[in-house]
Amino acid sequence: MTTLEIKGNWNTIKGKLKQKYGQLTDDDLAFVQGKEEELLGRLQTRLGKTKEEVRSDIEQLGS
Repeated sequence: MTTLEIKGNWNTIKGKLKQKYGQLTDDDLAFVQGKEEELLGRLQTRLGKTKEEVRSDIEQLGS
């Protein structure tokens, strides 16, 4: 899944992430264009996962 596809589906993905990981807040999932790496880093820290694991979760939930 490309960054463009993730952006287009972000509200859906965000809801699925909140269901899967109840500890995430809206602030954790705030998506700002051009700050994708910052978002991944924030999620990585909150979930205790690698960036690759977080990216994979997002891609799976978006498809």
